[in-house]
Amino acid sequence: MGVPGSTCCLSGDVRYCVLSCLRVGLLMRWSWLYLNISRNDFLGLLSAEEEYTLFKLCSTWLCWGNSKTLKVRCLCCTSCHGAGMNAAVRAVTRMGIYVGAKVYLIYEGYQGLVDGGDNITLAHWHSVTNIIQLGGTVIGSARCKAFTTREGRVAAAFNLVKRGITNLCVCGGDGSLTGANIFRNEWSGLLAELLAKGRITAETAKQYGHLNIVGLVGSIDNDFCGTDMTIGADSALHRIMEIVDAITTTAISRLMLIEVCSLHRYLALVTALASGADWLFIPEAPPEEGWEELMCTRLGESRSKGSRLNVIIVAEGAINKKGEQISSGYIKDLVVKRLGYDTRVTVLGHVQRGGTPSAFDRVLSSKLGVEAVVALMEATPDTPACVIGLSGNQSVRLPLMEGVEMTKEVQRAMNEKRFEEAIQLRGRSFENNWGIYKLLAYQKPAQVESNFSLAILNVGAPAAGMNAAVRSAVRVGLAAGHKVYTVSDGFEGLANGAVKEVSWNTVAGWTGQGGSLLGTKRTLPSSCMEKLVENINKYNIQALLVVGGFEAYEGILELFEARGSYNELCIPMCIIPATISNNVPGTDFSLGSDTAVNAAMESCDKIKQSATGTKRRVFVVETMGGYCGYLASTTGIAVGADAAYIFEEPFNIHDLKMNVEHLTEKMKKDIQRGLVLRNEKCHMHYTTDFIYNLYSAEGKGIFDCRVNVLGHLQQGGTPSPFDRNFGTKLGVRAVQWLTERMTSTLRHGRVFANSPDTACVVGLNKKVISFSPVTELKAQTDFEHRMPKEQWWLSLRLMLKMLAKYQTSFNQYITGEIEHVTRQSLSIDTGF
Repeated sequence: MGVPGSTCCLSGDVRYCVLSCLRVGLLMRWSWLYLNISRNDFLGLLSAEEEYTLFKLCSTWLCWGNSKTLKVRCLCCTSCHGAGMNAAVRAVTRMGIYVGAKVYLIYEGYQGLVDGGDNITLAHWHSVTNIIQLGGTVIGSARCKAFTTREGRVAAAFNLVKRGITNLCVCGGDGSLTGANIFRNEWSGLLAELLAKGRITAETAKQYGHLNIVGLVGSIDNDFCGTDMTIGADSALHRIMEIVDAITTTAISRLMLIEVCSLHRYLALVTALASGADWLFIPEAPPEEGWEELMCTRLGESRSKGSRLNVIIVAEGAINKKGEQISSGYIKDLVVKRLGYDTRVTVLGHVQRGGTPSAFDRVLSSKLGVEAVVALMEATPDTPACVIGLSGNQSVRLPLMEGVEMTKEVQRAMNEKRFEEAIQLRGRSFENNWGIYKLLAYQKPAQVESNFSLAILNVGAPAAGMNAAVRSAVRVGLAAGHKVYTVSDGFEGLANGAVKEVSWNTVAGWTGQGGSLLGTKRTLPSSCMEKLVENINKYNIQALLVVGGFEAYEGILELFEARGSYNELCIPMCIIPATISNNVPGTDFSLGSDTAVNAAMESCDKIKQSATGTKRRVFVVETMGGYCGYLASTTGIAVGADAAYIFEEPFNIHDLKMNVEHLTEKMKKDIQRGLVLRNEKCHMHYTTDFIYNLYSAEGKGIFDCRVNVLGHLQQGGTPSPFDRNFGTKLGVRAVQWLTERMTSTLRHGRVFANSPDTACVVGLNKKVISFSPVTELKAQTDFEHRMPKEQWWLSLRLMLKMLAKYQTSFNQYITGEIEHVTRQSLSIDTGF
């Protein structure tokens, strides 16, 4: 090999190694690190043909300069405090460095951009170590009046240009993003002004003549149109529900009035749905005239039926039809005066913004941050500014001003008292949540008795969210005029006659309780088929709703296949997936998996914190999940793990050795703690103890090692806000579907359903709740390992590795598509 910097070509062996790396799509940066030379020297050693090959392989994600130097500069700027922001800062920083860019962090938001100096700091890989679990934002935020002026933006442009920064990642709300777009549109004019004043040269103005902008939406209000969720919203819901749960334990025989701080009333609505509140006040749906009398009447009826607890949720800014404010104080005085109830008011305020980020927010921020860097790398002068959003489980690129304008349209509709339109503009999910809340909050007499009856049971291991699904299913069934039975202990309980007719108040207060209040077992129908069929006939059960995991799926398959032998089984059947393993075919998410990930994440946070102040330490942590690696992989991303071993991604001793060496090198420098996750059934021979012993032996003298098995703590606890609301929505949809099927298959006074589409799994697939026949799902199922053959979340594994600084192929990365923000796009139900 020639002297670095010379024009000599590479020697045969080294050339073969480098080009082999390029062919398999390894990141270009690893080639010159392997050779221990600089990037420029490496490029100088390539022939023209090799450089062209390199360019073709990498041009989809790298900005290539004529001088053979990567000119990309990536900046992370935030103007909002909210949980999850640090995960975004970490992802943008590390992904930028990973692809060879310089990354600058701007402290104190736009104020730091205007002031310059030490507020704009070059970031390194370790600059964002151990921040993913922190609330708020480590780089600060501030409202900046100066940036709203031309002079302020001129100063900001100068501070960027003198550092060679032409790519900006802004994390904030619609105001911050609007400011970023103005800054981008004015960029050439700002440079011209700097040139006229002699502050920059003509060459500099030409070299940095275009500014690329990518936005990340940080808002606890989930108020940006076009994205399913904004950074910080899920964490805010966690804080609110923790407080609501704590308050309700002290509220027996009281009325608790809780005011939710929310400029846009998503938080109040979802809180009411997740807590089973008796009444909800949101500005988008002002109560009708005479609401005071109606509310007091309903509260009185609730007490007369045995309820000892009432909860009212009030959104900040609640109004009546005339636009007059409805304050929490006014409601309290009204209840005390008319009903004499002991009433307490709690105003949540900024506590909603605090605390550690939820698992969802950490994964969301990481995913959006990585996509933001890729979008900046691909940007050209003709690329419009975009916002990275979430659509289903995929990152998407939203035209920035389309999202901003649609978001502002919501407020215009509110100001003009077009309340129904405002609800529609919030999106179909908001509209559906409002409809479901109204349906479940208060029992209305059924318009007609249906003469249908359905049974609800839990099957498999307990999972958070099961009780929320049962509650909503029971109430929707009763509202439709059906006779509703609950069954204890799954299929075995149905065979043993553990069947009970239930009423509206039977399931009061179930939404926030973990586990399975009905009781659940793993027994399959094949072991008790005769007795099971006998009781279906005895109780005249005409539809079956099963809430459970893989055993529930297998059980309904068995019942479907037994229809030829038993006419009693020719009834509509539906499965609501509920398992911490997230391994049921037909859905992207199962009830309980979000709660389980949060439980595992919180445990890992504490485990890592336990090593604070000690010598370097690596923790090996075993998670549950059976053969399915969803729990280990998602938790790994949420806690910033160094590795996560799963069954779906085979590994051998050489992979383990490489991982140990990789972590050892990191621990020699600035890293103090390492975390390695292992799914419980990822490998028959490479057990948790084996991996612990391997890391202990190979890391001796550099770090020590500890092992932790999380076990069933992942299965316990109160349901997360997502699992409560997802379970509620699935319960409603499932019973509505069963009602449609019972009606359409009614023949001569008897339900007879024997087609494949009458036995389904209800699940969330990308953005839509859908019903998949179990017979169709059978071909997509790996029954030996109890999971689907294809799983969407495996694409997240690449992000986990990149953010842990592993050499990996970029070919598998799925780039976010452009998705326009229109009224039609907002009408698609996201399922939350």
